[in-house]
Amino acid sequence: MSDTSSSRSSGSSTPPPRPATPVSVKRLRSLLCRTLRVTIDDGRIFVGTFVGTDKQLNILLVSTEEFRIGADAVDGNPNGRFVGQVMIPWRLVRKVEASGRDGAQRPAEDVVAGSPPESDDILYA
Repeated sequence: MSDTSSSRSSGSSTPPPRPATPVSVKRLRSLLCRTLRVTIDDGRIFVGTFVGTDKQLNILLVSTEEFRIGADAVDGNPNGRFVGQVMIPWRLVRKVEASGRDGAQRPAEDVVAGSPPESDDILYA
């Protein structure tokens, strides 16, 4: 029989260092629990709390309201409707914006440059 204890490392060794977290992952984590405004191809706008993505980068929002602007407005009501929890396929996303604490908007160039989020950010357009 072979000795399996020789192939195991001793208990006193330290675990290997964890790789650094990519900037893109840090940026995504910073958006958790923030309000996102997502515009999709058919013109609808979803405003809700960002709670994550899946492997295909579909966006998951909770406490979401749906708005239709223009001729597609439901009964002419620009106030929208509550839809709750939604999963928005990434292939339909035209634009994503994150709201900040002060309500101001930053130019898209600042977001692309990788600066940290401070106010409303256009994340994808």
